[in-house]
Amino acid sequence: MSDLKVINLGLPKSGTTTLGEALARAGLKVADWRIRKGQSPNDELARRFVGKLMYEGYFEEGDPLARLPDFNAFTEIDIVRNGLNLWPQTDWGLLQSIKDNHPNAKFILTHRDSASLSDSMGRWSNLGSFRLPNSAIPGMPEGYGGTDQDRIRWIEGHYSFCRRVFAGDPNFLEYDIKDEEPKEKIGKFLGIELPWWGIANENTRRTAEGVD
Repeated sequence: MSDLKVINLGLPKSGTTTLGEALARAGLKVADWRIRKGQSPNDELARRFVGKLMYEGYFEEGDPLARLPDFNAFTEIDIVRNGLNLWPQTDWGLLQSIKDNHPNAKFILTHRDSASLSDSMGRWSNLGSFRLPNSAIPGMPEGYGGTDQDRIRWIEGHYSFCRRVFAGDPNFLEYDIKDEEPKEKIGKFLGIELPWWGIANENTRRTAEGVD
């Protein structure tokens, strides 16, 4: 399992934290958005953002995972805050570099209905109201992203991108967060048993239909 590398290509609020929790309970060392204190023997990584470390490894050492050797799985890799605006899951050059350096790496796309995902982004902190529309994000230039229409178009574009560049790749899996058996599907893909599946980091702000 120490050689297993899992990279999630999903966007924020698409079930990334749930995937991270499931993989952690299966025994994988998970980097989710930010390195927590004590997660790595390298204290210099504490509170560093995963996406930033990936780009440092990519440009300075030729391997996006070079600065993250203690981790097996990377479940939310984007960052749009603290002056950073990085989206490694949209960058084919970076993803190809992972494939080149780690030929057995597994790529997972957590899929959520675009309208539901956009709605959750709009209700999560200031993600939809400020951070997205005030950032130049791959596929969604600055000034866009403040409406469901903008976000849905961007989300669907990202899904299409992933499906196109990973078409026919046996190391790629897309699953919907509403799949009846995501635990079995992901476990089979990774060759491990997942002892848990549920909902983590739930968005408790209400939708028109109820709680998301």
